[in-house]
Amino acid sequence: MSEYERGFRQGWIARSEVDYSMRGRPEDDRHSIAMEKWEIGERQFKKKKPKRKLSAWNKFVKANSKKRAYIYQSGAKKGRLNLKKMAVAFRKTPAGRKSKRR
Repeated sequence: MSEYERGFRQGWIARSEVDYSMRGRPEDDRHSIAMEKWEIGERQFKKKKPKRKLSAWNKFVKANSKKRAYIYQSGAKKGRLNLKKMAVAFRKTPAGRKSKRR
């Protein structure tokens, strides 16, 4: 057994004998505290951020992305969205004309 293996084994044994609940923690050592909580099974939940409002373009794409008129039917791009055709159609809608004015 090499010196490294002996040291590793001794360290591993010493680790198992230490009582981690009694040790003092520095307050800025957040990572190790978080890891301990994760190991124990405690979860910290963050508040969810409110979702952003969809833009007029996003709404248009969401509503029309499944329509055959905007999906390539053949060729190398078969099954993909024809975004150029969608953009032209969007600019003809009132919402598209409104955003074009800016």
